[in-house]
Amino acid sequence: MANSTSPPTDLLGNETPAGSETGKPYVVLARKYRPETFDQLIGQEAMVTTLKNAFATNRIAQGYMLTGVRGVGKTTTARILARALNYSKPGLPDRPTMEMEGYGEHCLQIIQSRHPDVIEMDAASNTGVDNVREIIENARYRPILARYKVFIIDEVHMLSKSAFNALLKTLEEPPEHVKFIFATTEVRKVPVTVLSRCQRFDLRRVDAPLLVKHFKSILAQENAEAEDEALALIARAAGGSVRDGLSILDQAIAMGAGKVTTPAVRAMLGLADRGRIFDLLEALMRGAAGDALRQLEQLYRDGGDPAQILADLAEAVHAATRIKVVGQDGASEDLSAEDRRRAAALGDRLSIPVLTRAWQMLQKGYEEASRASQPLQAAEMVLIRIAHAADLPSPDELIRMFGSGNGQARGPAPASRQQTEGIRLEVGSAQSTMASKPAAATASPSPASAQPTSTAPSSQKQPNSFQEIVDLAGLHRDARLKVHLEEHVRLVRFEPGRLEIHLIEGAPQGLANELSEKLAKWTGKRWVVAVSRELGEPPIGEVRRQREAAELAELTAHPAVQAILDVFPGAEVKAVHPLPESKRDESKAG
Repeated sequence: MANSTSPPTDLLGNETPAGSETGKPYVVLARKYRPETFDQLIGQEAMVTTLKNAFATNRIAQGYMLTGVRGVGKTTTARILARALNYSKPGLPDRPTMEMEGYGEHCLQIIQSRHPDVIEMDAASNTGVDNVREIIENARYRPILARYKVFIIDEVHMLSKSAFNALLKTLEEPPEHVKFIFATTEVRKVPVTVLSRCQRFDLRRVDAPLLVKHFKSILAQENAEAEDEALALIARAAGGSVRDGLSILDQAIAMGAGKVTTPAVRAMLGLADRGRIFDLLEALMRGAAGDALRQLEQLYRDGGDPAQILADLAEAVHAATRIKVVGQDGASEDLSAEDRRRAAALGDRLSIPVLTRAWQMLQKGYEEASRASQPLQAAEMVLIRIAHAADLPSPDELIRMFGSGNGQARGPAPASRQQTEGIRLEVGSAQSTMASKPAAATASPSPASAQPTSTAPSSQKQPNSFQEIVDLAGLHRDARLKVHLEEHVRLVRFEPGRLEIHLIEGAPQGLANELSEKLAKWTGKRWVVAVSRELGEPPIGEVRRQREAAELAELTAHPAVQAILDVFPGAEVKAVHPLPESKRDESKAG
């Protein structure tokens, strides 16, 4: 047995001075700077304020549910809450408090997870009902040292259904000395019966500027230096998670030997320079596929991850679109002045349909590259698709081109809105769906489609037709009755206060009585609904489908639509919808 008074040794057996830093195990930043009080928590002001007020008024719940994404402080908050419940110090009142100045009698043990009255359990490895029975049995006994016996159950959503059921009664009416604190990243998997017995707190993602400020304070204590842009990149990569951000920062400090630089962080995270990302995006939007592939290859050689490059391109497209829509004030805070200028210039040159199309293709491409066995090849194919689609006209531009008789034109159509009225086409294929609006001069709506839908009368107005009765059912949100009236009823005769109908297969028993009662309720007048053996008129639903089929056939045969179908082989017209009045007025004004 080794002498306890002998000097410490390193892994090679060499003696190490007792006070030497090399003799101490390294503690990662995420653990070293874990908050110990509510004042040290960042980004969770709403929760802290609520808990402070609850403690001040002695409105302390028996159970708390802490939820949020990874690394936002759920387990840390649970330990701080357990400390506040059991905070005790000579000279202070014997009650829970949020004002914790210095360590109390139980604080250090709670922080180090070794207090006998604060029991932590990982539900991911203790999922069964037997584990919950141990908690229930333990809850019967009063705390040994502290004021409350606190049970902290992490990843509580991993408990089995039987375990949740076993916990319900104790959770609803626990002994006065017991408190429960649950933490989970999947609150939707927690039964509502458990949620209803707890006070729920959703811990927010921490904003990037606040994370950067937090990183700077830690760097000052670690005697390390960092560039502002490098910290912004780390905060962006953290995705609102403090723990993820500190882990990346820890790695960056080690990589730069105490100095965190932007190139080092980019290389470590596989990020490309944002200026080069805009260069690549501009090449794509010019349709220069060869230039784009050369730039991608150079970024890859410099350490860029292909999937991440696609994600950065999507972010640049989003920045350009957002600035185009809401102006410079809507740009992300981590964009430099030069990046904002380039994003704004890109947005000025490209239309919203082109930008959204590029963004969708990049999103799909990112998923492909992430799963591909050869990510670089997958990214190249994505860029080729985007470059070749860059000069394709949008659906609206196609309609304007063919409607004006310029079907052979190539490239984008004029930016001004073509006057359209009446109808909207949905052209779908295996790859995409195209919405278009042919001009009124080339495709006028049929009389049936142009007829306005009957306005549903109010409860004070009597229906004057069977269609108005159907509309009245829709107005009162009786979807079941409305469907039956449209599909399973033939109108034989209609008179004010009297309705004669023929029921076809599928109509429920008692439909006539139900309709009579509801009409009396909705109109304030007695209605007689009689069932006849006469066939009567076709059902409203059948008539509508026949009309829509005729409209579809008519419009599909239109030369402008045929020209569009020739441009997109395999596409077909799916449906025809009347334009809203607001859109008709807009097209007239344009």
